[in-house]
Amino acid sequence: MSILNGQTALVTGASRGIGRAIALRLAKEGAQVFVHYHHNRSAAESVLGEIERPGTLLQADLRSPREIDGMIAALGDAQLDILINNAGIWGQTPLGNTSLEDLDAMLDINVKGVFYLTQACLPRLREGARIVNVSSIAGRTGTRGGRSVYAATKAAVDAFTRNWALELAPRRIRVNAVAPGYIDTDMTAGYFADREVLEFAVSRQPFGRLGYADEVANVVLFLCSPASNWITGESLNVSGGFVV
Repeated sequence: MSILNGQTALVTGASRGIGRAIALRLAKEGAQVFVHYHHNRSAAESVLGEIERPGTLLQADLRSPREIDGMIAALGDAQLDILINNAGIWGQTPLGNTSLEDLDAMLDINVKGVFYLTQACLPRLREGARIVNVSSIAGRTGTRGGRSVYAATKAAVDAFTRNWALELAPRRIRVNAVAPGYIDTDMTAGYFADREVLEFAVSRQPFGRLGYADEVANVVLFLCSPASNWITGESLNVSGGFVV
């Protein structure tokens, strides 16, 4: 029997990359998945097409509390067993050359959006639900290429994870995070298109390759399953040994 049969999950940023892999993995284990996307409806529809059970598309700009509220209203009477905070943006914000607009965009999506969406979902979360936040090893190590703001947002996600685990423990809601390292996804494709950048990244990996989105999704599934019932407040390093 599939381990998530009868359960309902909301995955943000599920139209591509790690979010897509998570949505498909949870669905394969029996969950009904709400697939959130921002711009790319066709990619989100493609994800639904690969899911072999009923699923639903939800559109929202997670920078907007109004749109988040509208998305939650679109759930109808649905209650949630699983919330995956995956949506986020990644890019350079070099010190001395970053606009307030770029700074606000990253904070609004990666920090404020995660907080407000989780807060809006609280009345929908069943007793014993699971929240998994997608963080990054950037939140715990130094980064190259002027990515300090991205790193700071992921450190904030790890802080949310620890604190929410304590806040929500009375409802038996477990809160954990995964912290991927170098993963081959749509979001990083442009970055790794530079051969020197790719070779440098691979040279730092103990296994000599980039990670795959499916490998992150498998860890998320573990954190959503009964096998991890005694784990909460943790951010699991999923970097193939890049951070040890």
